[in-house]
Amino acid sequence: MTELKLLALDTDDLGVVSAHMQDAVFKLGDVRWSAAEKTFSLAANRFDWAAAEGKRKGFERHRAALVLKRVETVRSNGIDRNRKEDVLSLLAVRFIPKGEGPEGTVELVLSGNAAIELDVECIEVALADIGGAWETPSRPRHP
Repeated sequence: MTELKLLALDTDDLGVVSAHMQDAVFKLGDVRWSAAEKTFSLAANRFDWAAAEGKRKGFERHRAALVLKRVETVRSNGIDRNRKEDVLSLLAVRFIPKGEGPEGTVELVLSGNAAIELDVECIEVALADIGGAWETPSRPRHP
């Protein structure tokens, strides 16, 4: 098993991070936002799509940390922030630019028409496995 470590500094890199985080699950209680440090992080159980290719069973999940830096503000839609134990499912991570510069919004698209939006100075995102892998019997499915 190789631990995943990625750094995204542009939209192409962010697309790779998004692919690795597709169908990751996390609890709101595992989300941290520090306005003083301009850092947003979440700990999630990511589905290992690379290891799942061609398999019919024996899928894996990894504990992973997603960290965004240079975050100016954070908003959420469709999430009850008082329900820290609710499990959220991440579908995609995408960037919406503001004008010609590097600033914009990183959107964490969640199932159930929910989202977390982070206004950033530029794209600076790190993804790293922070724990071992474990077997999961099911593979996420999308209509």
